[in-house]
Amino acid sequence: MSWGTELWDQFDNLEKHTQWGIDMLEKYIKFVKERTEIELSYAKQLRNLSKKYQPRKNSKEEEEYRYTACKAFLSTLNEMNDYAGQHEVISENMTSQITVDLMRYVQELKQERKSNFHDGRKAQQHIETCWKQLESSKRRFERDCKEADRAQQYFEKMDADINVTKADVEKARQQAQLRHQMAEDSKAEYSSTLQRFNQEQWEYYHTHVPNIFQKIQEMEERRIVRIGESMKTYAEADRQVIPIIGKCLDGIVKAAESIDQKNDSQLVIEAYKSGFEPPGDIEFEDYTQPMKRTVSDNSLSSAKEGKPELKFGGKSRGKLWPFIKKNKGATPEDFSNLPPEQRRKKLQQKVDDLNKEIQKETDQRDAITKMKDVYLKNPQMGDPASLDHKLAEVTQNIEKLRLETQKFEAWLAEVEGRLPARSEQSRRQSGMYDGQTQQPVTNCAQDRESPDGSYTEEQSQESELKVLATDFDDEFDDEEPLPAIGTCKALYTFEGQNEGTISVVEGEMLSVIEEDKGDGWTRIRRNEDEEGYVPTSYVEVYLDKNAKGAKTYI
Repeated sequence: MSWGTELWDQFDNLEKHTQWGIDMLEKYIKFVKERTEIELSYAKQLRNLSKKYQPRKNSKEEEEYRYTACKAFLSTLNEMNDYAGQHEVISENMTSQITVDLMRYVQELKQERKSNFHDGRKAQQHIETCWKQLESSKRRFERDCKEADRAQQYFEKMDADINVTKADVEKARQQAQLRHQMAEDSKAEYSSTLQRFNQEQWEYYHTHVPNIFQKIQEMEERRIVRIGESMKTYAEADRQVIPIIGKCLDGIVKAAESIDQKNDSQLVIEAYKSGFEPPGDIEFEDYTQPMKRTVSDNSLSSAKEGKPELKFGGKSRGKLWPFIKKNKGATPEDFSNLPPEQRRKKLQQKVDDLNKEIQKETDQRDAITKMKDVYLKNPQMGDPASLDHKLAEVTQNIEKLRLETQKFEAWLAEVEGRLPARSEQSRRQSGMYDGQTQQPVTNCAQDRESPDGSYTEEQSQESELKVLATDFDDEFDDEEPLPAIGTCKALYTFEGQNEGTISVVEGEMLSVIEEDKGDGWTRIRRNEDEEGYVPTSYVEVYLDKNAKGAKTYI
């Protein structure tokens, strides 16, 4: 099967077909190029997506990533970043191994095709020239033959005419012989030209054209093989990254399997445990006998009928310290606005951070000291005195940090002294309370109701609550009195013996300066300098009309 023998007369069609082959190759190059652009764009979008959902440094999100589910999500983001990198590898491999290579090959192919068809046209022009020479020789032979025939007829006519002189006859005879000789010469030339043409034509169709067409055929077949190899490379570019992509997906699966719901639940306990004891049980109230109530240090109860109930439900805002003012401004330096356990954690974290800073400054001081020793031994390397200022500055920083650490350690010791007894090892490992062995922060006391319906409380309850509220006593004294937002009438007598509470007598009218925020307590004022909290269910509140969210508690 050869184009030179089978397609010897299809020069123009072969020229069109080979041009189509080059166009097809360029189309495939364009396809691969667009695929690489898609891969790059996809990789870029994946990276941006991964970056978008990465936790921001020094933010609340960063704290959330201690949970195993969040850690798994972070691992997924990191794996997706690596996954995007593999798509970049696909793009790079396709560009270097296919696009660049084929673009160079197309240029070589165009040059080779141009050379082959140039040789074909040259051979074609040569055979056409030979054909023209043959035609010219043939026409000349034909013309000379006709001229010789006319000269012969003229001679015969002159020879037969008796009136023509002998000289004219002789002249006609010589002319006829000359024309005949010219015809013979043209015949010989035509025969020779015909032989040459036939030889050239045989060589053209049996040697030149087959050779040229064979080169064109080989060129076209190389193009076909090359595009096939490129398609294999195209597939291999994807196949090469499949193992790494598989590892990325395995990493995501592994991260998902590492999620521990129990551990996350434990972390929630660590994050939000306050250290307070829950309220005690409310005993059955027999109206034929004096009522007995069990009250915890951080809650108060009331009668179900006849006497209103204290609110333990409602909107929970984590107000586990009912007698301590809620800090609405900046967080205190000693975190005294937090429950005991959360405060301990914050203080411990602060101490750890300060110790890290001290270690960092200490390392810097040691490095400066070593450098100063080097300068002392080798003065040409530098002036030792130039480091004195920096050394003094670092030493001063260390001293400041140590004082700061001592301050926070004192607060930490104070808090840990109030919390239930825990071993040092458990304190370091979990930072939690041992629920089985801990002593309650506030002891539940048996409150007894007086005949007039007011509360009487055990001394132990008051002393425990005083300890908790000690750090916050000054907050009420230091700030300006809050404006009254309404009035209230005491429905029952309440003897407020705990820190932050105020005693009221049934029927007494007082000013309301802070309404119930959902914890069951209302802040009231008597005169100008006596204020505190009473159970919301013990008073009937009348808020001013212009007060937002005005409610009446009965």
